[in-house]
Amino acid sequence: MSLTIWCNSKLGDEPTRLLREGTRAHRLHFAEQTSANGLDAGQPDPALRGADIAFGQPHPADCMASTKLRWVEVTTAGYTRYDTPEFRENFRARGAAFTNVSAVYADPCAQHVLGMMLALGRQLLPSYRDQLTDHAWRIVERRGASRLLTGQTVLLLGFGAIGRRLAELLAPFGVKVYAVRRQTRSEPGVHIVPEEDLTRVLPLADHVVNILSENDSTRNYVNARRLGWFKPGARFYNVGRGATMDQRAVLEALQSGRLGAAYLDVFEPEPLPPDDPLWTAPNCYITPHTAGGRHDQNEAVVKHFLTNLDAFQRGAELVDRIV
Repeated sequence: MSLTIWCNSKLGDEPTRLLREGTRAHRLHFAEQTSANGLDAGQPDPALRGADIAFGQPHPADCMASTKLRWVEVTTAGYTRYDTPEFRENFRARGAAFTNVSAVYADPCAQHVLGMMLALGRQLLPSYRDQLTDHAWRIVERRGASRLLTGQTVLLLGFGAIGRRLAELLAPFGVKVYAVRRQTRSEPGVHIVPEEDLTRVLPLADHVVNILSENDSTRNYVNARRLGWFKPGARFYNVGRGATMDQRAVLEALQSGRLGAAYLDVFEPEPLPPDDPLWTAPNCYITPHTAGGRHDQNEAVVKHFLTNLDAFQRGAELVDRIV
């Protein structure tokens, strides 16, 4: 069965070659306006109306209006633009599928968080700062401030592909892992708790990792009230979405010492303005939305799509299906 596949992602030479090769039995159409940044919103494109499948970042309204469209795969883990009741109901009503590529970003995001946990615990960042500045030999201070990850408690806000992978990476350290999510079914090695128990588990956590996607229920989820429940000196990590934390409240918690440290990869807005006080806040470590980065990202995204294309043709289960 030959299908029409629409794409608006600028993938690079090798990923595009892989996509063309993997879809040679079908009709592959690239939109006039493409973007190399998967976070960019796609522009309306009349050509989508003739497609069976969309791959990239199609305009949500176009997707809902394109009655021929049977499956959409976005090239990101986040899907805020599509996470609306109207979009979900539209796709469910006509039996269309919607997938993301969380599996592509699970390992990089999980390794990024683990790397920061270890770097903070072993005082690597303060030691590097000493190397770049006064070359002081702070042996007593650095050794005394060093901590073991072994036996600590980690709370995950959200538990999708990234959370599962992070829990796996933490297992050898004997860490106790809690995860807050709506579906409270059991998970090996992880204590799943409902949201109403958040006030009970937040004070237990040495590390709080925000992996929440952005929607109406998660905006400003990490706010002053919830930060007030943190264990004094706990460390906070955000690799979800910037809009899910109140940046001013995080800043104030760092300045007051309530937070021992914050590792922040995502912000609202992005890029984070150069004069934003978070850049110079005490014990605040910033990366420019790179937690999901990997050198072979686009090749991996295309391979994910082609795996799902094969499953779609066979009527099998799609990887990372949302709707």
